[in-house]
Amino acid sequence: MRAYQVSSHTQPPSITTIDSPLPGSGEVLLDIAACGLNFADLLMSKGTYQDTPQVPFTLGMEVCGTVVAHGEGVNWPPVGARVAVFGGQGGLADQGVFPADRCTIVPDQMPSEAAAGFMVAYGTSHLALTRRAQLQPGETLLVLGAAGGVGLTAVEVGKAMGARVIAVARGADKLAVAKEAGADHLINSETDDLKQIVKSLGGADVVYDAVGGELFTAALGACNREARILAIGFASGDVPPVPANILLVKNVSVIGFYWGGYLKFNPKALTDSLSELMDWYVKGRLRPHVSHVLPLDNADEALELLRSSKSTGKVVVTP
Repeated sequence: MRAYQVSSHTQPPSITTIDSPLPGSGEVLLDIAACGLNFADLLMSKGTYQDTPQVPFTLGMEVCGTVVAHGEGVNWPPVGARVAVFGGQGGLADQGVFPADRCTIVPDQMPSEAAAGFMVAYGTSHLALTRRAQLQPGETLLVLGAAGGVGLTAVEVGKAMGARVIAVARGADKLAVAKEAGADHLINSETDDLKQIVKSLGGADVVYDAVGGELFTAALGACNREARILAIGFASGDVPPVPANILLVKNVSVIGFYWGGYLKFNPKALTDSLSELMDWYVKGRLRPHVSHVLPLDNADEALELLRSSKSTGKVVVTP
């Protein structure tokens, strides 16, 4: 079968022909229909992600596919079921083996391309905003990178939770996508004064930051008393210093959040969150946005869309 593999952190990934895998104990074998890409895939290819596997490995953290075989001790999900699963790797291939207990049955009305990019992005925003920031109805949520893979879901989830959402993104086209997702106010990070505008709108109670860098600093300056800043990621490549004196004076909290970490210490939090999100999808409260769908042979191009910030929402690869 074909697999898009990292063989060295100093060389770009490439499509390689390898043996089809066999499911081990507790695993299922999937025919992969779609794989959602994440910024972490770029970091993994360079060996800079916190959970990078040893080379060689196949990129692709989350997939949707059909169960074709069970490993020892597995009787669910049934063969023939269409499931979504976060495996951490192995998704950019024709087939893959994944833990059975991480699989979630995909609703019939959800396309495979949407399901493949659903878990990490929506799961990150939902668990971060509900469990960590405890966003309340009527509060103001400021989303940095609001047209990106996770940022766009934060806009949707925040609105579903009853918040007023201020979306920050680069350029009119990306802001239009955020507005379509439900943003109440729009800020162009290329031209607008973020701090001034947010303060004029009454300040931010919760900041969802997947960007870092200068935007973090500007957002901190626009925070209300007892605001909560969620450190989701650093797409800008700049991990910002946190001025503790400002946190002290304004009683602001900076909260770290890593969705994948819950797999190790509280997987039930993830499964409960994903179950609620699937219910929201079925009820029409969420509309996943996939800006690009490319074949496996164009995996290089798919990753470049993320690297160059030319995508909105999710980029999905279909073997």
